[in-house]
Amino acid sequence: MIGELIAWLGDPAHWSGPGGIPAQTLLHLYYCVLSVLVAALIAVPLGVYIGHTGRGSVLLVGFSNAMRALPTLGVVTLLVLGFGLGVAPALAGLVILAIPAILSGAYAGVRNAPADAVDAARGMGMRPIQVLWQVELPTALPLVLGGIRSAMLQVVATAAVAAYVGLGGLGRILLDGLKISDYAQMASAAIVIAALAVLLDVALAGVTRLVVPRGLVLAARRGGNDR
Repeated sequence: MIGELIAWLGDPAHWSGPGGIPAQTLLHLYYCVLSVLVAALIAVPLGVYIGHTGRGSVLLVGFSNAMRALPTLGVVTLLVLGFGLGVAPALAGLVILAIPAILSGAYAGVRNAPADAVDAARGMGMRPIQVLWQVELPTALPLVLGGIRSAMLQVVATAAVAAYVGLGGLGRILLDGLKISDYAQMASAAIVIAALAVLLDVALAGVTRLVVPRGLVLAARRGGNDR
């Protein structure tokens, strides 16, 4: 099996053309980045609002748990049955998958902002919106980015379901191998998906180190350990 896997990956025919690994990897990456971006545009403002005001926190927990329990393949299939084949139904399923982790990260980040810093800001006469932008959001950044990072890993691992509704991506290579019982092709697609997930995780970790002061990262970790 290992020899067949190496032979499949070493075949130049599998690395060229629109159906090759590079082209399908880029398509897979496009699905993932777009889905997480849309999810972030929805979940971050909502999580920040709930964390800042405290309103709807009970509903947030129940909503997040319910969405985590949804099977992505079932959601995508239901959307396709309702709206037909296309990019939108598949991406909507991935967006739904990505929202809970980002929503939880944004909510927890704002809600767990250091109480002494928030009280000091209010004591200086800052308005609520100033407290949010100048104190709560900066200290929430590690958890917000952590939620996005977690969501990205989930989406990369499950974006292969897009091929189930006739789309491209690395899932297309995997399903094509399944149809002809080519286990070397299936294993190769799985390896490339795993490698893409690792690379994206490393890239997002690098972004976090660049934009988040080390002190905030350590504070977020200590806060998580204390809880």
